[in-house]
Amino acid sequence: MSDSRDIVVAEVKDRPGASTVPVTPPPERTEGAPVTRVCLISLSGELFAIDLRHIREVFEVESVTPVPGMPQALAGVANLRGMVIPLADLRPMLGLSITGPAPKFGVVIRHGSHQMGVLVDQVPEIRTVYTDEFLAAPATGSNEKKPFVSSILRVEDRMSGVVEVPTLLAYVQSGG
Repeated sequence: MSDSRDIVVAEVKDRPGASTVPVTPPPERTEGAPVTRVCLISLSGELFAIDLRHIREVFEVESVTPVPGMPQALAGVANLRGMVIPLADLRPMLGLSITGPAPKFGVVIRHGSHQMGVLVDQVPEIRTVYTDEFLAAPATGSNEKKPFVSSILRVEDRMSGVVEVPTLLAYVQSGG
């Protein structure tokens, strides 16, 4: 039997340009403990988690086309197999550095009929976590710059902000 920290690599073969994403098996816990699956994303060296139920797909961004008059939170649009996807760069909204290379990947998030892409540096893994591993986000300080980070998740020896997709979509649509 493998150790619960082994990483399994999942590859989507039916999508052109799809990348390989490591999937970490769930840690052992008592039966019936509530779990959720999250997609970990990396932005400017920081980890964030998004509930996997809100992820449509991950794709490599070939180019971003700026569009005049778009809300400030949006970097532009990308063509994803003939579909125009608005792209948000969360780094300025999260108070992260925007120096260095532009993010190479997009994660299409959705809630109801609304969807958009989020530019990310990488998608290190998909992980199953127990709901008791989520901690409340601080009420003051850095949370003021992160209105859509609802909680904190401990990922091994690092802390990860949990991005609340409905709040993020509303924030961007309101002009961010």
